[in-house]
Amino acid sequence: MTDIEVRAAGADEWGAVRAVFSGAMMFDPGPEDELDRQLFEAERTLVATDGAEVVGTVMALTRDLSVPGAVVDAAHVTGVGVRATHRRRGVMSRLIGRQLRDVPEAIALLWASESAIYGRFGYAACAWSTDYEVDLHRVGPTNDRVRPDALGVLTADEALKELPSVLRRLQEQRPGVSGRSDLRWQKRLRDKPEHRNGSIARQILVHRDQDGAIDGYALWRGKMNWLPVGPANEVQLEELVALDATAYRELWQYLLTMDLSSKLTYGHAALDEPLQQLVNTPTALDRRISESLWLRVTDVSRALQQRQYVVPVDVVLDVTDGLIEANTGRFRLTVDGSSVTCQRTEDPADLSLSVTELGAIYLGERSLAEFAATGRVVEHTPGALYRTAAAFRWPVSPVSLEIF
Repeated sequence: MTDIEVRAAGADEWGAVRAVFSGAMMFDPGPEDELDRQLFEAERTLVATDGAEVVGTVMALTRDLSVPGAVVDAAHVTGVGVRATHRRRGVMSRLIGRQLRDVPEAIALLWASESAIYGRFGYAACAWSTDYEVDLHRVGPTNDRVRPDALGVLTADEALKELPSVLRRLQEQRPGVSGRSDLRWQKRLRDKPEHRNGSIARQILVHRDQDGAIDGYALWRGKMNWLPVGPANEVQLEELVALDATAYRELWQYLLTMDLSSKLTYGHAALDEPLQQLVNTPTALDRRISESLWLRVTDVSRALQQRQYVVPVDVVLDVTDGLIEANTGRFRLTVDGSSVTCQRTEDPADLSLSVTELGAIYLGERSLAEFAATGRVVEHTPGALYRTAAAFRWPVSPVSLEIF
């Protein structure tokens, strides 16, 4: 390891970073893309080098994230990879360890390609994703009447102007949603024919309220399929955002009644997705649940102060962190309405836990009681566990709309 140097990437090293990551993930990156190059944040990318060769990478994207009751800066970690020639030499540990100690944000998050890796660094799964495969012949939508002027379509250029504000409003309603800059919206809406895999061009469906303002949208594609018994096209829903019940119901009514179609697929739905309430045959909704966001608290005091809580609580947490020394110690979390403070204290602990458990419960999906059942959270003051668990839980499940 004495020959391996870890440093910030140079502005001209996008190609090398891209090559290491695509090689580690075993995909063909294709030709270099100017938009991806513009999105490359060299100053937030770490590389491991062996001589002149880049052999490992990790990136942190500058984006915000909705957390319970707030939208905060969060390091969106991606591009983690090590050349096969340099595996099992501690390269990834050095990269991730330095990144977590250096990021200015109080939380970092990622989608884990292999979950066994990231628990070693204090990350924990904090949100779940529901993937749907819907049998449109059996689902039996409720056939509610849709207002004639409620639905419409946008071009990609129109969507770049209209949709960012809708996503921002969703962030105010549900944790786990990542914000997008103008460049990231361009990347999200880009629709190269060579990337469609036999599907039609992306359709941008919008819902408007009584005043004509957009309060929901769906990004979807269709794919033709013809069986001996007749048409069996597939509706591929990529993203759905609805700000109220009417928009949600009417967007889904449109998608579930598509002519000539037999199947709808949709990933990135929330764990508490209310779709089953809109159909007559819930068993036609084949659901698969998997982990989505993994979160790592990098600054305990700041992270706990920048979210909101459901009920008041005054608790002393004894936190351990084997990677970031400043996170180890006792912290008093005091919540009274919207007033939240979290400061170091010498008072006796009410609960003991590691920074990993804090990451797991941070977005409000998982409960402290889950970890107490296996001894990973220890209660020292009777009643503190349930009071604190109630404060951290959030009424709606977090959802991540994209893999970054």
